[in-house]
Parts: sequence; C-alpha cells; structure tokens
Amino acid sequence: MRITASDIYDINNSSMKDAIFLFGGGCTASAISAEGLLLTNHHCGYGAIQRLSTIENDMLTNGFWAVGRQDELYCPGLTVTRLVKMEDVTAAALSGVTDDLTEEARAEIIEKNIKEIKDEATKDTHYEAVVKPFFYGNQYYLFVNEIFKDIRLVGAPPSSIGNFGGDSDNWMWPRHTGDFSLFRIYSNQNNQPAEYSEDNVPYKPLYVLPISIKGVEENDFTFVFGFPGRTEEYLPSYAIEMITQIQNPTRINLR
Repeated sequence: MRITASDIYDINNSSMKDAIFLFGGGCTASAISAEGLLLTNHHCGYGAIQRLSTIENDMLTNGFWAVGRQDELYCPGLTVTRLVKMEDVTAAALSGVTDDLTEEARAEIIEKNIKEIKDEATKDTHYEAVVKPFFYGNQYYLFVNEIFKDIRLVGAPPSSIGNFGGDSDNWMWPRHTGDFSLFRIYSNQNNQPAEYSEDNVPYKPLYVLPISIKGVEENDFTFVFGFPGRTEEYLPSYAIEMITQIQNPTRINLR
C-alpha cells in the first residue's frame, strides 16, 4: 500500500473520499468517470430498477442499458451523498452534561447541543449535517454532507446475472455473480445538487477512481473504502459473550 492518510481523506484538497458516495440509505458507490458515472452493486440499485420497471418492460428480468444520455432514466427518490468533512465534536455535544443528571435531562442537553453544532456547520451553505454517537454515546462525530437528488440509471445486467445465487451466495466467497449496476449523478450548472431538471448536467466529481483493465493476480493488494451501516469493533468481552452464548444461539433456534 503506497497511499497516505491524506490521499484517502483531505478536506483541503480532493481525495479518495470524494469518489466514494453513500448510495441511497445504506450502500456504497464509486465515481468512475469525470462525468458523474457511479458504480454500485446490483442489489443496491435493485429498488430503483424495480420502480422503473413495468409489466411490459421488466428491467429486473431483462436488464437495461442506456445507449445515449437521452436514454438514462431518472430515479425518483434516490439520493447519493458525498461526505464533505467529518469532525470530532464530543466536547461540544457533551457540554453541560454532568454525572448527576437523569438520562432524560442528559438527552435534552445533548439534543440541544447537537442542533447548534449542525446549524453552525451548515450556515450559509447548501450542505446538510448529521451528528452521530459512537461508543454508546461516549464520543460524537459531525458529518457534513452534500446530497445529490438527480440520479439516473445508466445500466444494469439482468437479475439472472446481477443476483445470481440470491441471498445464499451473497454470504459465500468467492461469489460467481455480476453484482453491479451503473448510475449517473446530475447537478446544476454550478456542479451543485439540484432537483431533477432537463437542464441539469452530468456532475463532475472532485476525484475519480481510475479503472484498470490489466486484470487481477493472486495476492494483489485490495483496499476497501465504504459506508458501513454499523460497526461493533470495540465491544468488551462481556458483550461478546452475550452475543455468542445467548443472543445468536437463541436466534438460530428460532430460525
């Protein structure tokens, strides 16, 4: 690995984070062209493809490919989010919180603090912000986002390729499936998010992931960059014991 931390995340210059998008509510997509082309999983684009399908034109079954820009299909309700910056705001979020407070009073103070943090972070910008607790409320992070709302379907293979093996194979490795779909972000003339309009133009990402057509070799380096739904990396041993000895066995028996 020959990339630096600033290659991955840099708020003053374009960096890899500017090519990695939160797709919809819980998937990851990558910018792979200077004209806003996005690569994501087939199962991530599944809902948008389904909503665009009709009985006469079942794109889930048949697949879809836009031959030209005019054929790209707007996906109502689909958003794509770029992380502008993130910041540890624990001190500000917990300002005024003391050990003698009730949980209700503690929550009220934190909620008020978070609103002030978000308002300040987005003042005089088109950005949106969210503050999330980490480590069960012991740490708080601010995420400032740019949310794009004009997303269009460019291409997807039939489900027989994109979803080959279904959920069973989704948890196996290696996977023998073409689990991908392609979309494009459109923006206004200023390269900023805008509601759908025929006047919108392809978005120009601040950073684009280069594509190699050299193929892959055994032991090639792999770097994974995405938006995990959740992580429990630092659970204490008691929590691990609860999951492995009580919760999981109970769930397995029920299922």
